Amino acid sequence: METKRFCSIFSQLLQLFPRLEFEQAVKETNAERHARGFRCWDQFVAMMFCQLGQANSLREICGGLASCLGKLVHLGAQEPKKSTLAYANEHRPWQLYETVFYQLLDKCRGLGGAKTKFRFKNPLMSIDGTCIELCTKLYPWAEYQRKKGAVKLHFLLDHAGYLPALMVLTTLKISELRVARRWKFDPGTIVTFDRGYVDFEWFGQLNKANVYFVTRLKRKARYELLEQRSAAVERGILSDHVVRFTAPRTQRRYADKLRIVTIRTDEGEVLEFLTNNLVLAASTIAAIYKDRWQIELFFKALKQNLRIKTFIGTSANALHIQIWTALIAMLILKYLKMKAQFGWSLSNLAALLRLNLFVYRNLWAWLNEPFTPPPLNEETELQGLLNFG
Repeated sequence: METKRFCSIFSQLLQLFPRLEFEQAVKETNAERHARGFRCWDQFVAMMFCQLGQANSLREICGGLASCLGKLVHLGAQEPKKSTLAYANEHRPWQLYETVFYQLLDKCRGLGGAKTKFRFKNPLMSIDGTCIELCTKLYPWAEYQRKKGAVKLHFLLDHAGYLPALMVLTTLKISELRVARRWKFDPGTIVTFDRGYVDFEWFGQLNKANVYFVTRLKRKARYELLEQRSAAVERGILSDHVVRFTAPRTQRRYADKLRIVTIRTDEGEVLEFLTNNLVLAASTIAAIYKDRWQIELFFKALKQNLRIKTFIGTSANALHIQIWTALIAMLILKYLKMKAQFGWSLSNLAALLRLNLFVYRNLWAWLNEPFTPPPLNEETELQGLLNFG
């Protein structure tokens, strides 16, 4: 029986990005305008190696790929030069990587295993942002206070698979609420966020669009009690009230009914949740806000496993490209984790993938049985390929 040939695991990962789709995105964004031999695909491969291979600098990216020159044939890419890659990151539009990200996101959403743990059919989303501090001497465009610089990543996380549905990168001069108000949601969507997003004018817009929200109640809120519902004390629900806010300014912005659910956590902390959903059980409202913690875990995984805190370029465009490639790499990890039969943790998958990027083996067989040696005939075939490379 003829043995099937396998290219490197890195090459098989890049097959998640069909070249026709990629080249169409290049054409739409006009990314190869004035290109001189260094294609967008070469740049994409280099930046994915930066993320998946944990390369810290242009030198490590270019040197790492140069040391694997014989294997680059399987990637359809050429060895980059430091100056060429730096110039491409500074001048080629980052919108190309944003487009590629959403192409891969559609594939991840198409997997049947991406289900929310809640029984209701409403889409559940979380909104939050995370800051990345920068040196103002290197990134003067990101300055927001004297001698302080930073950018903020504004995320919308879909709880079906815990996938990032939207991302906007801004400086800290742009508020989180300003970004969130630009986003549109389908009717019936449930959106959860912390108290930093509390704005009753925005709440009114969400309510008119039949979008539900769950957030924390700010202290010293003034309201009148309209209805007192029975509370499941055995589940930690202290009270469940339907109210209307009485402050004149608040009434002008939001005159409809709202609901306040008060719970006591297992640690003894008392929390008050504010929502415009008058139907779901009080325990479900509490569970929805508790599940908002998943966006914090997403930020933690993104910063720990990918190159998103130190950058190989200082321009805004280069920073955009590196962050979007980090998100693409995160989607790859999520996609592999959902497809694998083995019980991977995200950090373990990222670490072992980095160690096996240029190993010639069936990606999906390795993914399901990472610690099982390949069959003998496959080992012989792979050895032949390595000797050829």
